[in-house]
Amino acid sequence: MPIILSLSSWRRLLGALVILVFSCLVGVARADSVPITFPDSVQQGSMVIGRVPPGSQVTTAGRELRVTGYGTVVFGVGRDASGRQTVSITTPDSRQQNVAVAITPRDWPIERIDGVPPKTVSPPPEIARRIQREQAAVSAQRTRNDDRVGFAQTFVWPVKGRISGRFGNQRIYNGTPGSAHSGMDIAAAEGTPVKAPASGVITFADDLYLTGGTVLLDHGYGISSNFLHLSRIDVEVGDSVKQGEVIGAVGATGRATGPHLHWGMNWFDTRIDPLLVLDRAP
Repeated sequence: MPIILSLSSWRRLLGALVILVFSCLVGVARADSVPITFPDSVQQGSMVIGRVPPGSQVTTAGRELRVTGYGTVVFGVGRDASGRQTVSITTPDSRQQNVAVAITPRDWPIERIDGVPPKTVSPPPEIARRIQREQAAVSAQRTRNDDRVGFAQTFVWPVKGRISGRFGNQRIYNGTPGSAHSGMDIAAAEGTPVKAPASGVITFADDLYLTGGTVLLDHGYGISSNFLHLSRIDVEVGDSVKQGEVIGAVGATGRATGPHLHWGMNWFDTRIDPLLVLDRAP
């Protein structure tokens, strides 16, 4: 049986269709009007935030990037990266564009640290295996690509103090060469509260042999912070924390010669410099 609509019903239906079509056209126009924006150059160890039309497909360094509803993307540039890093974008209307971000090299001084517990520098086989298991458990949490946007906040210092160790510097422990420093050390009194530098969720919280009290805070889109050598852990896995909330306290647990906070940051398995993240313009 055919459906017969009154004139007023037809008008309302036609009006709704016009609004729907207009909304779709506005959505396309808005997506098209968002410029593709990335910095021309960044330093080694940087967190890079760019802008693309919402709904775009973006890849860099062999990885597809999540795109926020506003068209924001983020990735990290490693300590040893060089040359240019290419970002490939395919917009919703199938336009393709490559953006090359130049990478500025940095100097990496040598830091000599004496008085470190010998078993943390040259551990016996059973301890070495434990360290390997524990570090693998932490690394597994850095594979997350959660849809939360704490990474886009203006980061704040988790604790105030003197920078006693810089990201990327080559380290020599008790005369034995070690790997490059993976984060930033901030000297502070034991028991000083450690606050979340940006919002996120706790994905790891435990006492480990090498890093002592260890907390991993996921900020979303592959960006995470880790806090090491804590004397106290005030959070549990799964806790959502807001920027500025206390997650633990400064300590000297694990491989440490005195109380300080080691604050490291990652984009997945790429280590980035927290100091550069703090210096990033809002």
